[in-house]
This record gives sequence, structure tokens and C-alpha cells, in this order.
Amino acid sequence: MAKFTDTITINVRAGNGGAGCVSFHREKYIAKGGPDGGDGGKGGDVYIKADRRYYNLSHYFSNKIYKAERGKQGMGAKQHGKDGEDIILLVPPGTQVLDVENDEVIVDLIEEGNPVLLCKGGIGGRGNEFFKSSVNQTPRFAQTGIAGDELSIKLDLKLIADIGLVGLPNVGKSTLLAAITNAKPKIANYPFTTLIPNLGVVQRDDGAIFKMADIPGIIEGAHKGSGLGLSFLQHIERVKVILYVIDSLEEDYTYNYNLLKSELQTYNGNMLEKPSYIVISRKDLISEEDLELKIELSGIKEYIAISSTDNENLDVLIDEIFKLLEK
Repeated sequence: MAKFTDTITINVRAGNGGAGCVSFHREKYIAKGGPDGGDGGKGGDVYIKADRRYYNLSHYFSNKIYKAERGKQGMGAKQHGKDGEDIILLVPPGTQVLDVENDEVIVDLIEEGNPVLLCKGGIGGRGNEFFKSSVNQTPRFAQTGIAGDELSIKLDLKLIADIGLVGLPNVGKSTLLAAITNAKPKIANYPFTTLIPNLGVVQRDDGAIFKMADIPGIIEGAHKGSGLGLSFLQHIERVKVILYVIDSLEEDYTYNYNLLKSELQTYNGNMLEKPSYIVISRKDLISEEDLELKIELSGIKEYIAISSTDNENLDVLIDEIFKLLEK
């Protein structure tokens, strides 16, 4: 299985222009033909395009340099050299392209669309036929082609999902995703089961759909890179609604809820402005009395308690999600 890659730096180079040709017309019975060297071909361009057939950047893991074809040299008889072939780099929707030199965003490929030009190929050099004049009837020189553009870029994938599941490790996010979507995440009873983001689609009977992302669990200090924090946080930036998932067996719901919000806010102050809801997971593992007591002590008002294994309240949760999306 390919390594999941969501951030990678590569070098892209457009093709150099082909050299112009030095040539003189040669034909039987014509003693002194004039210059007829053609121009060199243009170098190939480098484009980038979002393609939903890709879900991460692992196909760039083994090769870090991508070059378009150089233009071909001009030829005699005023023949223009062939232009170099362009190349198109394909990335998942949601990929930001940044200039490594200044960290500025070149393009944010949120949706599939037309290819975006990254590097322009060099112009071909002029052949000696171009330089013929009344004062120089036999130019014996031609131009070399101009070099193509070169750029070091950072590809930074941020998943595009409607709903983001936020929670500590091993609180049931993957189980919830598997229960209500078409995703098949790895599920086990130990922290950091989810090592890569998972994306699933939920569809109602009326045809309405939303995409839900289950992303590696967050821990205290995630915004500084602790645990899998940064891998998680960059993927939650684009979601429209956040579901805070809290394990019913946790002792202090308030502490966990505040920890999650604090990490999001420290990473990006705008995160807490998104619509959100609290989901108490694994309801089947606690008695109704203990659950009600913990919720009362926490002071949480708007929440839904679910059991993904028993499918309890999942339909209610889906309806609530659509209400939040409508806002």
C-alpha cells in the first residue's frame, strides 16, 4: 500500500527553448544559396491540475524533479524546430501550491478545473535566416534557446469535507465514520488507530449528501506538533461543521471539550467560528444514569449521545448535521 503523503516539496522545470539553426540553401545548379536556418522550438510548459482520482500526494514521493521537454533545434530549409511537450501534474482537490522561496500560495486547487500554469517554457532561438540583411547577406550564427522557468514548490493537501470529526485518540471517530458512510477505516482498541485521514460520504433518501472526515486523534499540544497533531489540524481547516466527539467513559467531559477547542483555536483562531455540535460516543458502554450524571456535571447543553455499534441515534445525528450545514 502506498504511503499516505499530504505535504511534499518538489522541483518543476519548464523545457528550454531549442537552438536556432545555421544553414545555407543548397540546390543543384545554384552555386550560392542564402541562409535558411530555422528557429528552435519552444520549451514545454509545466501545469498543475486537481483530479479527484487522487486522494493524497504519495505518487510524488519517489521522484522530486519534474521536467517538461525541451524544444527541438531548428533545421535547414527554414524548418521550425518542434515545440517541447508540456507536462501536467495531477493532485487531489484541496491541494495548495506554495512557492518554497517565500511560502506564498501560488494557487489553491479546491475543485477540479482547467490546468494552472506553473512554469513557462523557454522561447526557441532564432535561426540564421532571421538575421539576413542587406549588410549581412550570409550570417553564420544563430541564437541559443532561452531557458525555461524553474520553481521549487510545496504541495500541501488539506482535505475538503463538510464535516470534521474532532476528538482525542480512540474515542470512536472511525467507528462512527464506518457506521454512517461508505468509508472503511482501520478500527482497533488502542490510541492512534487512525494514522491517516479517512473520508466518507453520507447520502439521505432524498439524495442530499455530505462528506465526513475522520482525522488522526488530537492530544494536548497538537498545535505544536505533539502526537499526530499537525497532520490532523491542517485537514480540519476547510470543513464547514465540526463534531466534537467525546467518549462516554471519560471522567470529565468539560475538560476534554475545552482541550479540543483550545487546540483548534491556538492553531487557527477562526476555527471556533464554525458551526459545531457535541457527540457523546459509545453510549452502549455506560448506564443511562451515569451518562445523565456526567452530562449534568459538565454543563453541556447541546449534544447527542450515540452508539455506532448499535446504530443508536445515528439517524438523529445525520438530521442534526444537515441542519448545521444549512446554516
